[in-house]
Amino acid sequence: MRYKFTLLVVLACIYSVLAEAKVKLPSALSDGMVLQRESPIKIWGTAEPGEDVVVTFKKKKYTAKADENGRWLVMLPAMKAGGPYEMTVNEVIVKDILVGDVWLCSGQSNMEQTVARVADMFGKETAAYENSMIRYVKTPYGNDLHGPKEDISRMNWTSLNPEVAQSYAALPYFFAIEMYNETKVPVGIINSSWGGSSIEAWMSEDALQEFPKNLRERDIYNSDEYRVLMNKAGGMMSRFWNLSLYKGDEGLHAPVKWYEPELDDSDWEEVNMFSYQLGTKNGYPVSGSHWFRQDIRLTAEQADKDAVLRLGCMVNADSVYVNGVFVGTTSYQYPPRIYKVPASVLKAGENLVTVRLINSGGRPSFVKDKPYCMAIDGDTVRLTEQWKYRLGCEMPAGRGGVSFQNIPTGMYNSMISPLRNLHFKGALWYQGETNAGRPGEYEALLTAMIKDWRVKFADENLPFFIMQLPNFMQTHPQPVESGWAGMREAQRQVTLKLPNTSLVVAIDLGEWNDIHPLNKKELARRVALQVKKKVYGHKDIVHSGPLCTSVSVEGEKIILSFEEGTNDLMPVTQLKGFALAGADGRFKWAKAAIEGNKVVVWSEDITQPIKVRYAWDDNPQEANLKNKAGLPASPFQMDIVK
Repeated sequence: MRYKFTLLVVLACIYSVLAEAKVKLPSALSDGMVLQRESPIKIWGTAEPGEDVVVTFKKKKYTAKADENGRWLVMLPAMKAGGPYEMTVNEVIVKDILVGDVWLCSGQSNMEQTVARVADMFGKETAAYENSMIRYVKTPYGNDLHGPKEDISRMNWTSLNPEVAQSYAALPYFFAIEMYNETKVPVGIINSSWGGSSIEAWMSEDALQEFPKNLRERDIYNSDEYRVLMNKAGGMMSRFWNLSLYKGDEGLHAPVKWYEPELDDSDWEEVNMFSYQLGTKNGYPVSGSHWFRQDIRLTAEQADKDAVLRLGCMVNADSVYVNGVFVGTTSYQYPPRIYKVPASVLKAGENLVTVRLINSGGRPSFVKDKPYCMAIDGDTVRLTEQWKYRLGCEMPAGRGGVSFQNIPTGMYNSMISPLRNLHFKGALWYQGETNAGRPGEYEALLTAMIKDWRVKFADENLPFFIMQLPNFMQTHPQPVESGWAGMREAQRQVTLKLPNTSLVVAIDLGEWNDIHPLNKKELARRVALQVKKKVYGHKDIVHSGPLCTSVSVEGEKIILSFEEGTNDLMPVTQLKGFALAGADGRFKWAKAAIEGNKVVVWSEDITQPIKVRYAWDDNPQEANLKNKAGLPASPFQMDIVK
């Protein structure tokens, strides 16, 4: 018996050693992946030191031996587009592999915004489109500060079909379709992005050598113990705050709950939902819970059908009830509130809509110019701006924790570095909102990041397509300084100075009341125009709106010239959006006119201008310079040198 037991232990140990010795591939090299065509292909992974590795692909074998650290790499020759194929690496089998064009997408929330979030504009087409030649993978979040990682925990490639499309990011989704329609070869999208992230988090330690302050910030937070403690403390604070709110909320504990139709709200205050005084006390915003009630009238026919309640967007979290029945909740301000209401909840006549709005700091609010209605089988019953209102519980403002996702180097280490052996056709970058308060340093940061990524990916000519920040927030009646305009100029300057970079202008695609504009399809089309020109060599395509290249002076007039091919300017009755500044640096609106393929700018008030600006505002709605292809000019600032 003792002999058998010993034999079992020995066999178990042998099995364990064999299992550990099994060749392992990085998660990026997995079923459904796309490999870059017409470039040498790296296949890599780990094994036991000294183990022989045999890669079999397209009936050919390639060999390597794991080094003393267990790492190995095999180079496959450049291949034409095709597939699906199967690859074996010793005993590991990778299935359904395509060879085509692979694109890296990165940035913050506008690169993450899902197809589901743009359903109002594109729901029908995204619900029907299917293409097995388009593959997509989203890298999981990570922000390790200890150095570049070798692998990512999981990457699950999927083939584009209506069942998974809603989870794809919208811009990469539409871009992939554009690319497939252009090339008719497989398209792979690796989306490595994280909402709210700063550019410094996407930069390596090498890239940040010229920015020592950021590395010192990294060092401050480079303690796992501190991170665990801060995350735990932040979670505890959030739980305690919410528990205190729950205990103190009269609306949840009154004999008749405030969401119940039986409540007599005749003594509640009547408020306009868009009033700036909403949810304030002595002129200051009140944190806590705010209750709103409104009746909407439905016909018997309408009440007999399922409905969708649209409540725009709110700041910050909400719980919503219809006729006392809970129908939905959203935990933060940006997602559109779209709540399904079963017919069983509705009735002919008055139906009560109740909103419990929670804010932990800042002003509670409903976002203007969003849909506030109940949609029923083609009918729309609109809510009014007037609500009954009562404060449920006043709370101290919540205390925010450390945003570890924005600590320098973290996302590069965890979400970019593990991809460095892959080859990409190009990279799409949509980021900058988080850095908009510091536009003066962004040009240098973005330049350093692009140069470093090209080194890390061993592709000095890797094309970069930079999404310029769109119009957002209020339009100002007079010229102003603007962090968003400064960011757009920094992005423009990078593309002027750094080879193989392109600016994708979106100054007309934003929404004043939403940092996440919906029209990612048109943005993807504009990226595709740049790609067709810069990557695929379409010489005659109009790839961009007017790009200002030079300024000259003729008398008291400023003459602006634009890049050839973008300068077939669209005539307009009155050209707007231009401003001039004299020696005092104060900008004033200027007159402008199109003359052939140039723009002439002048001002009776400023006869010796030193700078000219176009579309320099958070939301320059009146700026209207375009070319005949319908593409808008980029905002810009230019020095005037006589």
